[in-house]
Amino acid sequence: MPPVSVHVPLGARAYDVRIGAGLIRDAGREIAPFLRRPRVAIVTDETVAALHLQQLQQALTAQGISSEALTLPTGESTKSWPHLTRTVEWLLEQRVERDDIVLAFGGGVIGDLLGFAAAILRRGVRFVQIPTTLLAQVDSSVGGKTGINSAQGKNLIGAFHQPVLVLADISVLDSLRPRDFLAGYGEVAKYGLLGDADFFEWLEENGPRLRDDMALRQQAVKHSVAMKAGIVTRDETEQGERALLNLGHTFGHALEAATGYSDRLLHGEGVAIGCALAFDLSARMGLCSQEAPSRVLAHLRQMGMPAALRDIPGELPDDEALITLMGQDKKVVDGRLRFVLARGIGQAFISDDVPRDLLIRTLSESR
Repeated sequence: MPPVSVHVPLGARAYDVRIGAGLIRDAGREIAPFLRRPRVAIVTDETVAALHLQQLQQALTAQGISSEALTLPTGESTKSWPHLTRTVEWLLEQRVERDDIVLAFGGGVIGDLLGFAAAILRRGVRFVQIPTTLLAQVDSSVGGKTGINSAQGKNLIGAFHQPVLVLADISVLDSLRPRDFLAGYGEVAKYGLLGDADFFEWLEENGPRLRDDMALRQQAVKHSVAMKAGIVTRDETEQGERALLNLGHTFGHALEAATGYSDRLLHGEGVAIGCALAFDLSARMGLCSQEAPSRVLAHLRQMGMPAALRDIPGELPDDEALITLMGQDKKVVDGRLRFVLARGIGQAFISDDVPRDLLIRTLSESR
């Protein structure tokens, strides 16, 4: 099954997302055309390094490309000032020049962190994304959003900095825990829910088989990336339409903050719960029929994913505290919360006109 490409046409910053099985094995050949000198710096995490770093470095060596690697701790807490500082200083120690390429080899945490480091190092060096999770392959590796978290909230510090290439090796997803694979699936389902009812219907039929069927997996990743590429091309810096990609995220980011960015709730799980809440809220506001949230809930349950606040282990802050956490979201404008709501499956839109009593009732009944 040969790799497929999705082009992200951003003028001088255009790039391809390559999607296929075995792309890490071919990474040297894929990356070589972009190099001005045959050396790269790799930033990865402990989990990915143990599983895949040797294969990546061998693929580079086979093409005469030397490499050094920095291995960071695994987990959301790595998206922080201390690890950003460590990464930038290490890249400088490696004598990385503006014309060199650095590789982000890992999930969304490594991609966001190294992308931000590349954006600020020497006022911008080139980087390649090699995402190793489903979530990163369909979402965070594409579109140029980079950054770190703050005590005040998630992704509040960052920059737009597009990669020069994305290599999405779908065979590495076999090494993910089932829970991590499903967390990534939360972002896949989001694409159908926000703008493509036919894709959501396809997922209702094929979603449970993505774990075992490589051809279906490639199709799902390609379709998700193509949807994101289209939106990013039309609205690169999130002035309008790109905000639709935040379906489920206003709820999800607040829940991640409430659980301390811990293993209690993974990002994609927060997005899945957030999508279910957004559709529930939309139905309560009379924007869509009750059938829509019922389908969302049924599909998430079919996939074995968390779909409500009661699915999160441990105590959660009360509804007012959760709403306060939502107020730290990047999408807040003039102090007003902005939600991505829906008029139906595949018909999302942005609104800052949400009755507080319905929001509280939605949260309360999800508990």
